[in-house]
Amino acid sequence: MHRTALLSILACGLGWAQADDSQPASSNVRGAAYPRVHADLSVTFRLKAPDAKKVQLNTGSDDNGLGKGPFDMTRGEDGVWAVTTPPAIPGFHYYWFLVDGVAVNDPGSETYFGWAKESSGVEVPEKGADFYAVKDVAHGDVRVHWYFAKTTAAWRRAYVYTPAEYDRNTQARYPVLYLQHGSGEDERGWTSQGRANFILDNLIAEGKTKPMIVVMEQGYATKPGPPAAAPAGGRGQSGAFEEVVLQDLIPAIDAAYRTLPDRAHRALAGLSMGGGQALQIGLTHLDQFAWIGSFSSPLRGGLDLKTAYGGAFADAEAFGKRVRLLWFGAGTAETQMHAPALQMHQALEKAGIKNVFYESPGTSHEWQTWRRDLHEFAPLLFQ
Repeated sequence: MHRTALLSILACGLGWAQADDSQPASSNVRGAAYPRVHADLSVTFRLKAPDAKKVQLNTGSDDNGLGKGPFDMTRGEDGVWAVTTPPAIPGFHYYWFLVDGVAVNDPGSETYFGWAKESSGVEVPEKGADFYAVKDVAHGDVRVHWYFAKTTAAWRRAYVYTPAEYDRNTQARYPVLYLQHGSGEDERGWTSQGRANFILDNLIAEGKTKPMIVVMEQGYATKPGPPAAAPAGGRGQSGAFEEVVLQDLIPAIDAAYRTLPDRAHRALAGLSMGGGQALQIGLTHLDQFAWIGSFSSPLRGGLDLKTAYGGAFADAEAFGKRVRLLWFGAGTAETQMHAPALQMHQALEKAGIKNVFYESPGTSHEWQTWRRDLHEFAPLLFQ
């Protein structure tokens, strides 16, 4: 009997009524079978912990596309704990296990810096979406650039994307997008979790975006001195990071790369905390930036447009002449960011200040929102 037919008979006899429709997640370490993503986008997680009394899957927050956790896991006779989530929102999602209350990363997953620690992550593919996929196009480089910042009296690290043509077209100079991560993440986020380099590769190859340099820095900074003198939490919302960007980072990048070193060819954008930084730094230093983007930023309601951001919006006509693009984005499922962003957009429009508002359908405060933001934002830059 043919081997395929025999296997089919055996499968029916053993009660295998339906073939497993799941695949190992692309974010798994090499050779790891779990987590597995099913056709309906539910995800099965497993962890071997034979001596544990209780194991849970923690998703970090209600806004995580895996669903509201923690999810209780069930122990098998072999000591392997398992759970299958409801269908997830496509994209990248942080997670970790709680083993008898102790946070543990998944040995089957790569780790990513999120939630202010190394966390596991799972990639849930979006059907029909390939704008952030690795394609057969010319690929740019992601370089690690170390520089000494006088503001913090310390060495700092930036990740720098250069377009595919950068090393071939050695006489060309390029505009620069400074692109910031969110709270609890770092300068690796936009490439490791956000796939920004592949998004830019694909857009440039399609002729939709001008070749550009993208600089991704760590959004936290403290000045030297005793702890009492340091900014609270070191979260980068203080003036220290602003000084790093203006006095250290931009000069270092302009010195090391073939940039077009003027405001007309310089953009600043970011997600969540980074979007707030982009608004604060960009709008109060319009002599440095002509393109500003805010992705899912914690905007404050009831802003006085005459005084907000150092009075940047006080003169609509003057603002329109100086700022080439002011861009807001948010996911429609974001519980705290969507409504304020929409209100800001509407208030600015009413005041005669042109701006763009983009809604990511169905996504929350997560990387799929920000991948879509970048995909929509980048083509508008430097036109």
